[in-house]
This record gives sequence, C-alpha cells and structure tokens, in this order.
Amino acid sequence: MQTVIQYQRRNFSSEVMGMVVWDPLAEGRAPRTYRAGQLVYLQGASPDCFYYLVSGSVRSFISTPAGEERVLAVHRAGDLMGEASFFDGCPRVTSAMALEDCRILTVNREQLDAAFQRHPELALPMLQYLARTVRLLSDHVGASSLPAQQRIARWLLNQPTAEDGSIRVTHEGIGQAVGLSRVTVSRVLGELAAQGLVELGYRSVTVLERVRLDHLAVES
Repeated sequence: MQTVIQYQRRNFSSEVMGMVVWDPLAEGRAPRTYRAGQLVYLQGASPDCFYYLVSGSVRSFISTPAGEERVLAVHRAGDLMGEASFFDGCPRVTSAMALEDCRILTVNREQLDAAFQRHPELALPMLQYLARTVRLLSDHVGASSLPAQQRIARWLLNQPTAEDGSIRVTHEGIGQAVGLSRVTVSRVLGELAAQGLVELGYRSVTVLERVRLDHLAVES
C-alpha cells in the first residue's frame, strides 16, 4: 500500500485538485498571458505570490552553480506553482518558464485570505497540494543516487498525461529531469519498451504497465 501511495501519478481529477477547485482564486480577476520561453519566476527571488496556471504548460527547473538546468516538473492547466516558497517565505528554490503561450493568475497573501474567507472549502485541497509538492521534491532528492532505470521509472509515474494517456516529453527532457544523459535515457526507455512497460512515440512516452513499473521504481 505504501508503494502505491508514494509513486502513484500526481494527476488529480479537476473536481478534486484541478481547475474547478482553484477557480475561486480567479473570481473577478483576469489572468496574465505569458509567451513561450518567458520566465514566470526566478530561482532565488523573494516569493510575494504564487501562481495558478489557467491554460498552457510551464516547466519548473533548478539551475546549478555550473550553469546546468534540472527539470523538476512540467505543470499543466489547473496546477499551482511556486506555492511552497510562498507559504514558507523563503527564496524560491526553482525557476519556472512557459513552454507555450500560457494564461497565469498571480495570487498574493491578501487575495488568498479573501478567497479563503469566501470559500473555506479551499483549505483542505490547498494542504493536500502542498503535501504533494513536498513529496515530489523529496522523491526528486532521494532519486539522485538511484540506478538509471529506477530514476526514469519514478519520474514517469509522477508525470501528468495528455488526453491520449501519453506523457509529452523528449529523451533529452527526461535526462534533464533525472540527471542522466540522453543516450542513457534512450537505452533505458528501449529496455522498458522491450519489457512491455512503456510505449515510445514521437516526443512521447506512454506507460502501459503501471503496477509493474511501480515495482521497478522501488526495487533495491
């Protein structure tokens, strides 16, 4: 049971953790448009707000002192972003950049307090979302010393999917996210495909056997 909870896909239904829940944050306010490639927020900046992604997709990443980037997550419509730093008041540990044209709403403390007063039912899903964010960061840190297959398996299980069930990503993108070379990612994905665990497409991966991939993700 613990395994399923820890590595199940973080892709909640809109009624529970998506746009229907967060829509009260946007009452009476218009989202801002961000163009593809535009920074949403920057690592190390002071967090005076968090973000509600109304449409589009955004990648969050960490920049290393050597100038390398490691992708932590790809956010889709209905996601919150930058909420952990906003609540603890510490400088942002990641940056975020629009992958395509997006509409994004900023939420500061005053606006959040007003939303909670009007909609106290937002409190529980907000706590659940924060717990999800902490778990994802913990998984990412803990995975850095794991074998390549486990790193990739864990990453795949944590990604949101498109309507057809696929994960839209390149081999290079996976490598950036888990700290592996593109060559290693391609080799591992080929092995997983040969075992019938995933199906590879053009700039996409589809998980076929979630339970078996989950077992692989936690093997010691």
